[in-house]
Amino acid sequence: MKRLPKLVRKVWKVILLPFLIVLTFSYAMFQGGFVSWFLFYSFLPFAIYCVALSFYSLNELEVTRVLQKSDYKAGEPLKVAVSVKRAKSFPLFYLLMEDHLSEALKLASQQKKTKALLLPGVKKEFSYEYVIDELPRGEHLFESFTLRIGDPLGLFEKEKRFTVEDKIIVYPAYSEILYRTFENQYDQGLTASRERVQRDTSMATGVRDYQPGDRFSWINWKASAKRNVLMTKEFEQRQSHDVFVVMDCAPDKNFEPVVSFTASLLRAILKKGAQTGLLTMSNERASFPIRGGEQHLQQLFYHLAKIEAKCITPFAKILDTDGLLIQQTVSFMLVTAQLTKPLVEKASFLGQRKGGTITLFLIKGEKESPSENERSLITIANARGVRVVMVHEGEYMAAFSEVNAR
Repeated sequence: MKRLPKLVRKVWKVILLPFLIVLTFSYAMFQGGFVSWFLFYSFLPFAIYCVALSFYSLNELEVTRVLQKSDYKAGEPLKVAVSVKRAKSFPLFYLLMEDHLSEALKLASQQKKTKALLLPGVKKEFSYEYVIDELPRGEHLFESFTLRIGDPLGLFEKEKRFTVEDKIIVYPAYSEILYRTFENQYDQGLTASRERVQRDTSMATGVRDYQPGDRFSWINWKASAKRNVLMTKEFEQRQSHDVFVVMDCAPDKNFEPVVSFTASLLRAILKKGAQTGLLTMSNERASFPIRGGEQHLQQLFYHLAKIEAKCITPFAKILDTDGLLIQQTVSFMLVTAQLTKPLVEKASFLGQRKGGTITLFLIKGEKESPSENERSLITIANARGVRVVMVHEGEYMAAFSEVNAR
């Protein structure tokens, strides 16, 4: 049904052109005089141009989209350059171009920026640019272009769609966080760690034979002289610094800050030298094993770039049904924007089963205050051994201020 009006308009314009030619010619023949013939000859060039335009093929146009790069960070601007080349110098009165984007990019670009009205004339090459000020997180597709040409009087138009596909990945925005472990277990007790996660060289517990790769400063010269063999100091090993992060994917107005903080947290942990894993439940369950390294970070960021807030299962239920969490012998960090009583109870139970403290990051909007119910739940959580850290959007460094103050 939608195609019918377009078809009617197209047929009407085809009929209108010869009708106007016959009408002006008939008027000149029967009326005579300078004015009537001037009217006919003035309209004739437009009519001839319309006929010539009907034979002009848009297939000779070559459309190219140029992107500066394929990987971006959320909030970054995107500059797109579009160029058109053709083999013939046929005069074009105008060329209306529109770049078709994914729905998320349409909203970000306000759609008007992707359209351009060009006046190419007889040029064989012409171009235009547009900028999307702030890219939304996700994997975005550039699908095609629509090109439209026509005559000055609007009697004849031609339109063609060119498939020109490109793809960019927009990773979640992250902040620089100087990650501090909340607690580290030594034989002497609890203390706050400010060093990179590695063996503690301040506490030597014995000596052993030298092994390739040992630092020169670790050699115990006194023991080496006694035994006439190079001996190396044996250091106290800290407990595992591996961290498993579980992110809540429930629909919430603060879901983007949740993703951003999770990305910042994972990056900070890996940058510290520890290893980390991630569990999310959106359209489907996704679990990443505890690993380290830049490649693992890229894999986590790629997943977070595409994650959506489509989880219909309560966060507490996910912790209750996922057996992987019980098997892990690492520190747990939960990231959510919704604090509920079942979540506090499940986190407390999980902490008792694991024999350690569960850290729960409650993400709030900028300058957003917790509700009375949330304040009450935070008190209950602290009493049950669940550390609740409230983090405001844009103030992610404050998440570890408790450790920094020590």
